[in-house]
Amino acid sequence: MIGQKDILEILKSYDLKNITIGVLGGHSALDVCSGAKKHGFKTVAVCQNGRDKTYSKYYKTRDGKGCIDEIILVDKFSDIINEDVQEKLRAINTIFIHNRYFWVYFKDFKDFENKFKVPVFGLREGVKLEERDQPKNQYYLLEKAGIRMPKIIRKGGEKLSYDETKKLLDAHFVTEKGGPLIVKVNEAIRGYERAFFVVTNTDSYFTVSEKMINEGKINKSDLDNSVIEEFIIGAQINFNFFYSTLTGEIEIMGTDLRRQTSLDGFLRLNADTQMELLKDGYAPSMIETGHVACTTKESILEKAFEAGEKFVATLKEEVAPGIIGAFALQGAIAAYEGKEEFVVFDVSMRIPGSPGTRFTPCTTYLYGESVSYGDRIAMEVKEAVKQGKLGEILT
Repeated sequence: MIGQKDILEILKSYDLKNITIGVLGGHSALDVCSGAKKHGFKTVAVCQNGRDKTYSKYYKTRDGKGCIDEIILVDKFSDIINEDVQEKLRAINTIFIHNRYFWVYFKDFKDFENKFKVPVFGLREGVKLEERDQPKNQYYLLEKAGIRMPKIIRKGGEKLSYDETKKLLDAHFVTEKGGPLIVKVNEAIRGYERAFFVVTNTDSYFTVSEKMINEGKINKSDLDNSVIEEFIIGAQINFNFFYSTLTGEIEIMGTDLRRQTSLDGFLRLNADTQMELLKDGYAPSMIETGHVACTTKESILEKAFEAGEKFVATLKEEVAPGIIGAFALQGAIAAYEGKEEFVVFDVSMRIPGSPGTRFTPCTTYLYGESVSYGDRIAMEVKEAVKQGKLGEILT
């Protein structure tokens, strides 16, 4: 893996007075670049040919408007690893802000870890650890940190037989009289998206999964590798954090919840129509299509901060150098015996794709004004340059 010595060597050739903030053209690129421009940095977006107009036309810098200064076009996103692309990025002193796109489009993450010789703001291997089939993955880290998470019925990658799976489900539903379970399985067509489905008994697991396989929505092999976990019945909320290695402080950037296709539309139907659709075999999908800014009462904030502090401390111990900058703990506030509890069921170890977090009040409480993720990243880079510590926030 590209190490700290490699990054420091690359930085020797950089003009630190003319840093460019780089992104892949998607996910959170506009959020990052808008903040970078606000704080005086140039910006570059590496875009896939045919999917570039958002960056090359509509938000291109011109006449005092826009936030994308330069475009590098590639045939496919994974071509960013090509040496000629890397040379262009290094030539303009690029610091790259990585996001989930790197896992989605690289497939073999080792290319990004070992061959991408451009300084990256954040934990370079963090995106990989979000996947449930990796060593020291998010489940391992959450458990190690002592953060409440859903009960896991079957871990990802455990290829169990029909009888073994049935035994696990019966133990939960029949013996323990447990509540609903969510099955986290990858889509057949878009393997990076998950075709979640919820089951309330053993038979429904096999009935629903067989139907989804027959309809081509999932593959049997992906189902065998899927995670089955407790479905948390609570108010869903994502806490989006920023950890500064320069100050050693953790901040909540904002709170939001997911918009999911086609679940959101299904929930807007009346109960009779929902029941009719379900009788006909309709199964709402939970594909993430965006986020909604939301707030949480102040009594929950300390619980969130506590979870964030635990996660940061655990990463420092388990995955050097630990979290740098943006990360998110995504879950729900559930009530158990009259007490509210933050239960985490997903982790982002990089900038979340949720620019709406700035429209919640958490950063205003701290800074006196709304601060976006793009703002906060640019602020950290600027301060690191000022202190001569840029190498400490890059991997």
